[in-house]
Amino acid sequence: MKKTALITGATSGIGRATAHEFAKHGINLVLCGRRQERLDSVQHALSEVTDVYTLNFDVRDRDQTFKAIASLPKEFQNIDILINNAGNAHGLDPIQNGSLDDWDAMMDINVKGLLYVSKAIIPGMTERKSGQIINIGSSAGKEVYPNGNVYCGSKHAVLAITEGMRIDLNPFGIKVGAINPGLVETEFSEVRFKGDAAADNVYKGYKALQAEDVAEVIYFAVSRPAHVNIADVLMFCTAQANSTTVKKSL
Repeated sequence: MKKTALITGATSGIGRATAHEFAKHGINLVLCGRRQERLDSVQHALSEVTDVYTLNFDVRDRDQTFKAIASLPKEFQNIDILINNAGNAHGLDPIQNGSLDDWDAMMDINVKGLLYVSKAIIPGMTERKSGQIINIGSSAGKEVYPNGNVYCGSKHAVLAITEGMRIDLNPFGIKVGAINPGLVETEFSEVRFKGDAAADNVYKGYKALQAEDVAEVIYFAVSRPAHVNIADVLMFCTAQANSTTVKKSL
């Protein structure tokens, strides 16, 4: 029987790449995002391969999140795999110069949004005593780097929540894990630098991880036998040793 996966932040980057990877392996998809035209584009690309349903909502909005997920048609209601991918970074300021709006955006999306979506999906998994949740963390959840303060805090929270979920959902046979990438060449830096030209330099001089690289690891995790749970993965590109050490060509 085909499984159904719900992916947040499915309109770009890791989320979109994961949708494509899952579709190749015949997994039905519920794709969530804020940009309907992008959701339509991904749905159009994948609907010949697998069944796809889209939900247009913002994970920061608690009521919108619960209404959207409750509106799923019967054939998409049983979510076997939840990929909590929606996340963002805003700004790269020292704590004393940080923007409260940036802080709110990161905590609301990276932490509260993950919790809202999980809260909407988990009851079905506990009732069926099966399912898998993968939270997309970051190497920033493993170590704090200069000017990373609140973003790193939000991703440390993701890892703590993941570990708590795994303990609490253990009696129900639900797998819970985190995939934590380092530098990935997506729209991430464009958002973080708010369109500033500095974003163009982030991925120059080395080969960063690609969204597809992360998607393949996510699929590996969800395709393990029933008795195997990939609890935690930290992945870097070869050029990256940690959050502040990257080998770049001149």
